Amino acid sequence: MKESLPNYKVPNLERGLEIMELLADCPLGLSIQEIKNRLKLSQTTVFRITQSLLQLGYLGRNEESKHFFLTRKMLTVGFRSINEHDLLGTALPKMRKLRDEVKETVFLGIMGENEGIFIEQALGTFPFKFMLTPGNRFPYYCSAPGKAMLAFLPEKEMLSIIDNISFERFNKNTITSKNKFLKELKDVQEKGYALDREEQLQGVVCVGAPIFDYLGLPTASIWTSGPVERLNENVWDKKGELLKEYAAQISKDLGFNQN
Repeated sequence: MKESLPNYKVPNLERGLEIMELLADCPLGLSIQEIKNRLKLSQTTVFRITQSLLQLGYLGRNEESKHFFLTRKMLTVGFRSINEHDLLGTALPKMRKLRDEVKETVFLGIMGENEGIFIEQALGTFPFKFMLTPGNRFPYYCSAPGKAMLAFLPEKEMLSIIDNISFERFNKNTITSKNKFLKELKDVQEKGYALDREEQLQGVVCVGAPIFDYLGLPTASIWTSGPVERLNENVWDKKGELLKEYAAQISKDLGFNQN
């Protein structure tokens, strides 16, 4: 006869997961009272758990409606633990083909909580080329991949992330205001690709395009970086369209249907 497993339960952990599962089905978020009523929990329990999840970054809160909603942190954790290899397996062959066309290093990154995360690269063929270490993070506001992903998020989520950006100035080209950044993202939405015009590193230009998952959400980006002498404004449109084309192929392979 099978010996029964010990009944090791952590009630508040279970309730926390129940709250996150509930919010996953409520994109507009829910108030404490609504969570309490739907899950039949006490208001004190819901308050304590939502505050803990808020502090850990798994929940966000709309200050006007007081509604709690899931952040991308849970998506990032799940994506990195389950789907990263699917993305890599799909993206790498196309990144190498793109590298052969542009000659510059082609990078792949995903969305993190407050920054992007670099995960893979196809090294360029020029004697002087850029390289990154997997796990390196990049700011959203002054990087081509960060702008490319942020621009195509649902507006509420995009604004929530932007509200937490400190806009540190790296040099005279860095965007340092929310309004200018919003205008930049509007331009990215219209063109379908993003630029880093020496905004973080003087002399380095990047061009990036978003990769969409089967839900149509920008979960990753590919981009290329090079010295301004090779990636000057005369080639931005050409490189941007090329990156869009390859990013669209990867998105399609990941199940994104643009129609």
